[in-house]
Amino acid sequence: MPSERYTAFIDKLRDINVANSVAALLEWDQDTYMPPRGAETRAAQLALMTGVAHERLVDDDFRAALEAVEQERDEAPIVATNVREARRVFDRAAKLPTRLVQDIARATTLARADWAKARVDKNFTLFAPHLKKLLDLKREVAEKIGFKTDPYDALMDEFEPGTRSSDVQQVFDELRPELTSLVAELRDAPRRPDTPVLRRHCPRDAQDKFSRTLAAAIGYDFERGRIDPATHPFCLGLSPNDVRITTRYNEHFVPMSIFGTIHETGHALYEQGLPFEHAHTPAGEFISLGIHESQSRLWENMVGRNRAFWEHFFPQLTARFTELANVSLDDWHFAVNSVQPSYIRVEADEVTYNLHIMLRFDLERQMIAGELAVDDVPAAWNAAFEQSLGLTPPNDAQGCLQDVHWSIGIFGYFPTYALGNLYAAQLFTAARHALPELDDQFCRGEFAPLLDWLRINIHRHGKRFRAPELIERVTGTALTHEPFMQYLKNKYGPLYGI
Repeated sequence: MPSERYTAFIDKLRDINVANSVAALLEWDQDTYMPPRGAETRAAQLALMTGVAHERLVDDDFRAALEAVEQERDEAPIVATNVREARRVFDRAAKLPTRLVQDIARATTLARADWAKARVDKNFTLFAPHLKKLLDLKREVAEKIGFKTDPYDALMDEFEPGTRSSDVQQVFDELRPELTSLVAELRDAPRRPDTPVLRRHCPRDAQDKFSRTLAAAIGYDFERGRIDPATHPFCLGLSPNDVRITTRYNEHFVPMSIFGTIHETGHALYEQGLPFEHAHTPAGEFISLGIHESQSRLWENMVGRNRAFWEHFFPQLTARFTELANVSLDDWHFAVNSVQPSYIRVEADEVTYNLHIMLRFDLERQMIAGELAVDDVPAAWNAAFEQSLGLTPPNDAQGCLQDVHWSIGIFGYFPTYALGNLYAAQLFTAARHALPELDDQFCRGEFAPLLDWLRINIHRHGKRFRAPELIERVTGTALTHEPFMQYLKNKYGPLYGI
């Protein structure tokens, strides 16, 4: 039985996290249904809610409750997880004045609205003043949190606890040359996919229905979740029983909704698989953004772009979209796995995708360090894009304005996308060893065995383990880029004939 002190501590912790979930719900509404002129009121609402949650976290009552349970030194896994992670969050939050937290909430709400306008107008200058303000605020956060050598570390630690920019840099330095070499090989390969088939007209309503079919088939519980349209797809987990995902549609590019939906469903499956009895406590929360991204990328690419997946769903696809009726399964599978450097990260193929992340990682570190002025961001972005992907974005919307992250004050997040790809490959390799009939199961439309494996090995643990420890426990080795590169070579070599 938990002690009275621990019960009181958990009650306070849950109240704080419920307040944070209210703020998250306000943000979800802002990205889905809020009218365009509601930004100012929403900024005030979010500033209030984030301020309330922050004040409850850093007040003397919560500090006393935390110190009391720490003195009990209960080593039960759930208790130890909740106490350890609460201490980590408290120590970060206690260094940030409520004024700063509210300033960030207010600034990001206004910035997000103008980012959306700037993106439509393809005009970075409309967003630049907000980015300057947000960088000032995030530098202040980094200074107050503290860091040893790089202010970026203080920001990245929020999303990938314990990981440092030097760790990420080392991984990227090992990965980059192998990726660029593979991209060059594929560029000169003898076989080419028929990608124009992906541009055939597919009605939006039919895309919506098909996307929901795919999400449900791989395990998304619509009694505990929903799908809505948004400019930038995302997943929000308010609790395992209330998970929202968004997607977007292009009637002349159906992969946008198909793979966007599968990606966000991967996130949602993780959220719905967290232990409900520990909701709103660390024991019922995801480990890190890198592990979260591993779930979405695993389902999107290693399952959703797998030929066995389409052995099952291709007849439904061609029945739903008559424009695709004369396309063969082989041509479809090759087309949705085409490798071609492109401007938009969320539409990038899985071979070039990490190059997008490396670019953002480099620019973010420079911006936070004050080495790159905001007004110079578009030019720096275009130069780096040309160097790494061989393309120069034709406008700001397809360049430095494409992602929502900076407008919502998220710096240090992008590296988790690349880590997620590496985690995903290592986990999927382990799953294949544990489930040798995986492809046959996909052909039959059976995805529960893989989902159950992920539930047991990833989801049910909440925050019990740090990401590096979890990966080593599940796969038997520390994180390495080698399974990812081997996965790419095994898949794309036969497709492209190299």
